[in-house]
Amino acid sequence: MVLLKIKFTQQRRVHLAQGLWLLSWTAVIWGAIIFCLGVYLKMELLRRDEVMDNTEIHVVPNILIIVGLASIGTNWVASCVCQDSLDATRFPRWKVFLLGWFAVAAVLCCLLISVVALSFALQGRLEESLKVGLRNGIRFYKDTDVPGRCYQKETIDRLQMEFRCCGNNNFKDWFEVQWVSSRYLNFTSKDVKDRIRSNVDGRYLLDGVPFSCCNPSSPRPCLRYTLTDNNAHFNYEYQSEELNVYSRGCRQALTDYYMELMNSTGPGVLSVILIQMSVILGMRYLQTAVEGIMALEDPEGESDGFLLEKGVKETMEDLKVKALIMLQFWLVDPIATEGSSEDADLEKAEKEASPTPAS
Repeated sequence: MVLLKIKFTQQRRVHLAQGLWLLSWTAVIWGAIIFCLGVYLKMELLRRDEVMDNTEIHVVPNILIIVGLASIGTNWVASCVCQDSLDATRFPRWKVFLLGWFAVAAVLCCLLISVVALSFALQGRLEESLKVGLRNGIRFYKDTDVPGRCYQKETIDRLQMEFRCCGNNNFKDWFEVQWVSSRYLNFTSKDVKDRIRSNVDGRYLLDGVPFSCCNPSSPRPCLRYTLTDNNAHFNYEYQSEELNVYSRGCRQALTDYYMELMNSTGPGVLSVILIQMSVILGMRYLQTAVEGIMALEDPEGESDGFLLEKGVKETMEDLKVKALIMLQFWLVDPIATEGSSEDADLEKAEKEASPTPAS
């Protein structure tokens, strides 16, 4: 049972090859775009690796990079096949490789679909990773002279200013940690002693935030301390919309940023999927049409192009057999090799043991 058979004249075969050549190079360009998007997303994730607890989200840019490179190579090969399909003397050299080409192209489509699915599925993992990473970053903010944490303060400050956010969930997260280094505290001061004694862990806690939490669009000078005490400042209401520090937490800001970045790749990925599937279908029609005309030995005659020569089940069985045959070119049966060597040794021993005929 032949599925979706189409009659191809010489002119239609030429038009199909030319159209596929153009479509293949379009896919090459989109593959390069996907590769660049993957590299950019990878760099953005690495820039803020210090505030992430794990690297599971890196699987998305890794797949984009791999698929982008593979798409460039696969569709470049497709363009070469399209050119050689117009010459009956050059097309047969591609006949053996086309089965592998179709397999690689199908895997690429599956990987691209998985990128779209992973972009949504990993949102929860991304939020949890940022939650733990930012919590540790805020806790180690004061350790500017501790090896491995020297730049933690700079990272958090730059992050809060760039994304216009404060704390993990909100600015009150800074109230729960000692973010001022002990080397900058005057332990002879009564206020410092009282704050340390009032805390069971002996930490110096403040209802204040670092300077990087200040909102420059606030109409008043930045207030960084006693933020929840409305009576400590004139004409001040900390819950008002004109709050002088950022009200959004950095976890939400970073999650929105990365999800928007990954979702922005969605249209490009879907476009590549559609183009790649079109190339696969067109290549199948071109392959069967050219092979048909080669069998008829009439370059200007008509030939049939189709997707499947048999039913789906029979086609899968044939592909399995062909794949096993291709593997035989790369694999050597050690048992057969050993058996052949043993037979040669046995034959040699028999010749040596046989008496030499008298002259």
